[in-house]
Amino acid sequence: MNSPPVTIVIPVKNEEKNIAKCLSQLRAFSEVIVIDSHSTDQTPKIVKQFDRELINFEWNGKYPKKRNWVLQNVKISNPWVLFLDADEYISEEFTEELRKKITSSSKNAYWLTYHNYFFGSYLKHGDAFKKLALFKVAYGEYERIREDSWSHFDMEIHEHPIIKGEIGEFSTSIKHEDYKGMKAYITKHNEYSDWEAHRYFSIQETWSQLTIRQKVKYYLLNTWFLAPAYFVYSYILKFGFMDGKSGFIFALLKMQYFWQIKIKIDEFKK
Repeated sequence: MNSPPVTIVIPVKNEEKNIAKCLSQLRAFSEVIVIDSHSTDQTPKIVKQFDRELINFEWNGKYPKKRNWVLQNVKISNPWVLFLDADEYISEEFTEELRKKITSSSKNAYWLTYHNYFFGSYLKHGDAFKKLALFKVAYGEYERIREDSWSHFDMEIHEHPIIKGEIGEFSTSIKHEDYKGMKAYITKHNEYSDWEAHRYFSIQETWSQLTIRQKVKYYLLNTWFLAPAYFVYSYILKFGFMDGKSGFIFALLKMQYFWQIKIKIDEFKK
């Protein structure tokens, strides 16, 4: 069967615990590009074992960051690009839906759903995570935020792609499971909350480009309401409690994450 006309781009840094599984599920794709921020672990060696292209990215602290840099500087052989993280894994069912959608639709991009494996369990319920990570190369680019003075991330973390044209949605989800453990999860979200708190003060610059859900989120970030509201929505209204202990811990940590953002917003105001 012919390879889908999609280039997979995987931004990484020290992802030796995740990258092998991610790459092992991409055999159907002719072009997979790994963009590495000079990993010091076994990540480059593993990528070489899979015979995939590895490009080192050197960030100068300014625009563009990693994903936009790829779109602007790397020759992508296919008309579509799918940005995957090293801890995201696609199934044969997803690949088949991808073949059908991009060859028979007039859409220029697609929302993708991600289901979490957390604390050793698959979360069947709760609030499903979505990203706009699949789009035609010439029709999308991540938003530019003036963050040179405060962001230390060399990659677009929560920046949203700006798409020209219609956007569709996939029904098959992508599996998200980070094998780095709970310490890495908590550390990462502490760093994310810093970024979101700083981002809050410049959100009006790109307000018109946000989805309704994103606007609601940023509208409520500076309130004490968002954190408990998310817990009630995800854990109770979306039946997260049916995922047992793992579902409770996931919802609890997400609630804590939103509280961290609120506390840091108050701190930055002072």
